[in-house]
Amino acid sequence: MSNSFLAIPLALHLIAASGSRIPTLDVRPSCRAAAASQITNTDMMQACAEAEQDAHDRLVETWTKFNIADRSSCVRTMMDFEPTYTELLTCLEMASDVRKLPEEPY
Repeated sequence: MSNSFLAIPLALHLIAASGSRIPTLDVRPSCRAAAASQITNTDMMQACAEAEQDAHDRLVETWTKFNIADRSSCVRTMMDFEPTYTELLTCLEMASDVRKLPEEPY
């Protein structure tokens, strides 16, 4: 597995996020925290990195299919904590689902 996508700071890629490029996120702090919270963390770091790579790969396939405003909003939200591709993908999927809901009259 290539970990090169893990190493570039988020701040360098936020500008591209609302365009056609997926932001590059450093998921290592989040994976380290997840591994540290487990009693046996020997494989947790690797499992987390693999899950993040899977989420990144899904984003590569679907990024431009998401609404540009949702992409921008979800990336801005990521700035408030240690971001992960899984959280970014979840944010985008939820925003997409909300857009599909029928409007409720008030």
